[in-house]
Amino acid sequence: MASKTTSSFFFLSLLVFLSIPNSAIASDKITAIFAFGDSTIDAGNNNHLNSLFRGDHLPYGCDFPNHVPTGRFSNGKISTDYFSQILGIKDLLPAFLDPQVTDNDLLTGVSFGSGGSGLDSHTVALANVLDLGSQFELFEQALLRIRRFVGNEKANDIIQNALFVISIGTNDMLFNVYMLPTSTVTPYGSISSYQDFLLQNLQNFIQRLYGAGGRRIMVAGLPPIGCLPIQVTIDSIIPSQNWLQRVCNVQQNIDSQNYNAKLQYHVHLLQATLQDAKVAYLDIYTPILDMVLYPAKYGFGHSLQGCCGTGMLEMGPVCNTDDIICPDPSKYLFWDAVHLTQKGYSVVANNGQTLLPYLTS
Repeated sequence: MASKTTSSFFFLSLLVFLSIPNSAIASDKITAIFAFGDSTIDAGNNNHLNSLFRGDHLPYGCDFPNHVPTGRFSNGKISTDYFSQILGIKDLLPAFLDPQVTDNDLLTGVSFGSGGSGLDSHTVALANVLDLGSQFELFEQALLRIRRFVGNEKANDIIQNALFVISIGTNDMLFNVYMLPTSTVTPYGSISSYQDFLLQNLQNFIQRLYGAGGRRIMVAGLPPIGCLPIQVTIDSIIPSQNWLQRVCNVQQNIDSQNYNAKLQYHVHLLQATLQDAKVAYLDIYTPILDMVLYPAKYGFGHSLQGCCGTGMLEMGPVCNTDDIICPDPSKYLFWDAVHLTQKGYSVVANNGQTLLPYLTS
């Protein structure tokens, strides 16, 4: 049943993709990027929170301009930086909580993302980070500053022509389904029902953004969670069919596919009901899985372990200066046991730019 559902949604997505005009990206139509979610788009907001989920220390940022650890969970840039470059907006999308961010910076966008965040309150409480509600409140603060700086008319124009990027959900599955399943998933009866709960929260947030003026919204799906180095490692050390092997967990990847199929359905409904809005699904599963399976095609030599330390478990506070990093991060898909290298993020962003003509039409 799941495979039929996934196939039907794939076909629907293909039809949507084929309907996208084959024209140059009208980058001048997008005025700013506002990003919400987890560590995949956190540009340093967690640096200002009392949380262990931080990337504000070396070796994070070792390939960033001036080799500065900004709080991005990578060796350098992340996907929202590349989207900003692709659109010709600015080279980097900064964190809203960065004290150096000015009112003028807000006009072209910021990230409100918080590493460790999720769609489930249990996830956020575990990490002590910003949930989507708190991120939305920060957006309201930013919007107030923008209105004071340029006036209501210009502020409304900026928001209506901005691209809103949402990337969240992986931590909910990692922590609450695969690591601590009995405390959160059991009340929902099944993984599928728990995913429905997450997606309803996500849909509510998208509607909230729409109510605040957002009209161009891009929502990322889940990656192939079973191929994240930390999951590959855990799977290899417990008695299972993958014991002592470094291979992807097939069932966890199927869970991600099923979630993504449901997300595409939600996106389709939102597109049909939110007047004058463009809502698009960003497929990150396919390009990441392709990089895992065919690393040489992208110039990678390693696709199931990270560059930091052993590359099997290290991330956040346990990826630090005490760890030896690989000699060439560009040969690695993953930077730590969960997050991509900047090269990996650039591939994801380049793959996603096929959605931009639709969002700007």
